[in-house]
Parts: sequence; C-alpha cells; structure tokens
Amino acid sequence: MQKIRYELTKSPKKKPAPGDPLPFGTIFTDHMFVMDYKKGKGWYNSRIVPYEKLQLDPAAIVLHYAQESFEGMKAYRTPDGSIQLFRPDKNAARFKSTNERMCMPTIPEDDFVEAVKAIVKAEKDWVPSRPGESLYIRPFSIATEAHLGVKPSDTYEFIIICCPVAAYYATGLSPVKIYVEDKYIRAAPGGTGYIKCGGNYAASLISQETAESLGYSQTLWLDGVERKYVEEVGSMNCFFKINGTVYTAPTVGTVLPGVTRMSCIELLKKWGYKVSVDRLPIVDVMKASKEGKLEEVFGTGTAAVISPVGELRYKDDVALINGGKTGKLTQKLYDTLTGIQWGTLPDDMGWTTKVC
Repeated sequence: MQKIRYELTKSPKKKPAPGDPLPFGTIFTDHMFVMDYKKGKGWYNSRIVPYEKLQLDPAAIVLHYAQESFEGMKAYRTPDGSIQLFRPDKNAARFKSTNERMCMPTIPEDDFVEAVKAIVKAEKDWVPSRPGESLYIRPFSIATEAHLGVKPSDTYEFIIICCPVAAYYATGLSPVKIYVEDKYIRAAPGGTGYIKCGGNYAASLISQETAESLGYSQTLWLDGVERKYVEEVGSMNCFFKINGTVYTAPTVGTVLPGVTRMSCIELLKKWGYKVSVDRLPIVDVMKASKEGKLEEVFGTGTAAVISPVGELRYKDDVALINGGKTGKLTQKLYDTLTGIQWGTLPDDMGWTTKVC
C-alpha cells in the first residue's frame, strides 16, 4: 500500500452517546478513505479526508451504466477495549472478484485490508462498545469518467465510509417472515448474481415491496432458469435444516459467496453436522414442513449476522418453522459468531484481525 496522506477534520461531529439509537446506515463518521485510479497510471493518491459529498460529472459512467462495486464488513470493540475485524481477507478477495466481473481495476487484497484498517484506526473513537453494536464499513468503487457510451471507465475512485450501527433488525434475533418470489428473478447463470454490485439490489426492490405489502420482511429468490430451486434472500444467504441435515444453495454464479455463510458452513462441519451445498427445490422445503421435518431456517450476512426465519410463504402455501421460534442451532451459530466477532469467545478459527 502506498503511503496514506491524512487530512483530519477540524470540526469533528458530535458522536452518539452510549444508549443513543443507531439506526442502520444513517450516521456517518468524520472521515473517509479515498484513492484514485487513472488508466495507464494505476491507483494513486491514497488519503483519509473529512467525510464530504462527492463531486461527479453528470456524465460519469457510474450514473448511466452502473459500473460500480461494493463490500460490507464490520469492526468490533472487544471487552478489553481493542478493535478487531472479522475475516477481512475474504472481503478483499470478493471485492477483487466483483471488480474483475465489472471490468474495473482490482485492488491488491493486502492493500484493501490495509486501507480498511487505516480508516477504522482513524475512526476508532466511533466504534461503539455496547452489546450488539459495531462500526459498519462500506468500501466501494465507482467509475468517474465523463462519457456517455457503454465502455469501461478510464478513471475510478475507491472509497471507504463507516457508520456506527446497532443490530440490523430492531427486533434482534426474533424470527422474520419470508416471502418466496416466483415471478421475478434476481440472477441467472452468466450474470452478476455472485458479486456485490448495486444493480443486483436495485432489481430486487420490486419484490421487496410485494413482500412488505403482504406482511413479510424479506424475499427468498428462486433460480432464474427453472424458478424451482432456492437461492438466497435479498440481503442474506439462506440455510435450511431438514431432518438433521443443513442445506444451503451452492455459489456457482448466481448466489453471493457470503463471508458469514462460509463461516457458518465451517462451524457446522466442525460440530459434526452434515452440510449439503446443492440445489434444493422449494417444493421439497414446503413438503418437509408438512411432514414435520423442516426444523430450522435462517439467513446469514454481515449486517444481520444470523436471522432466524419463522415463516415461509410460497404461492398460497405457508410453512411455520419451529413454532415461529428461534431454533437451537440458529441460536448456537449466532452466539458463536458474535462471540468471536466481539471477542467474548476465543477465536479458535483464526478469523479475527486486530486493528488497534
């Protein structure tokens, strides 16, 4: 990583007091990391500067052709007051994969991690310490060249912003209700379903509105070819415990390879569970529910960590899972992951990285 220039604010914001509400993604810290790219020159001018509005030409390629990428991760304050990250190398690798697919310049994985550590260290006083709270980190890259034409940009910016957050769901670990989408699709083979780009999420909003109108908080997407196999929830990967076996969709081009998903699979195998990473038909899920074999369903993701699912609706069929209560395995995964992340349990998996 090239030397980072620091330009610290002379007018710091008032930080939230302990106990103040921290609505997800609305309160931003004092500074941001920025690095520029120019074709033929590469990445240059790494800096940490006051958080401010971006200046973009109205013809910037990102605004018209959506050439951009992003990541989501967190920094956690441990009981001894130190700050750590959770598997940042995995985010770095996925960011590289996203940029490759979007025809954007990649960032060396070590440089990505160093940039994240630098901004977190600069904003260490913003990392909250109350249970369940953390500093959410949003690295992203955008195409900045002013050009009305479909082509890869010649210029980019890589930016990292941060915001202190409480739990993603205000209800905590209470089970959520999921609507199974059978009209629209999220991703198809050969597309961008396996990467983190904004277009994937924009295209999902129409189903999210349908789900909410029916009293459901999230959408579970089916495959884009046969609309038969479960894939992922809008902001999470999804797991199904059926008759003792835990199922989750394979990440073969249409499902995001989530860092929390990966970690859950590793923990489940360590604990001796059979994990099936294969295509699972939604009709089999609903059939298992009718037969009393659908034991638990949960989502996984950086924002929510683990989100138990209490109800699934597919067409006119509704499956109530575990009596609408959080399952024992779901709870164990949540307790273990959050314990490692916040440093209340030993990290015997080697997943955490100290920042300061």
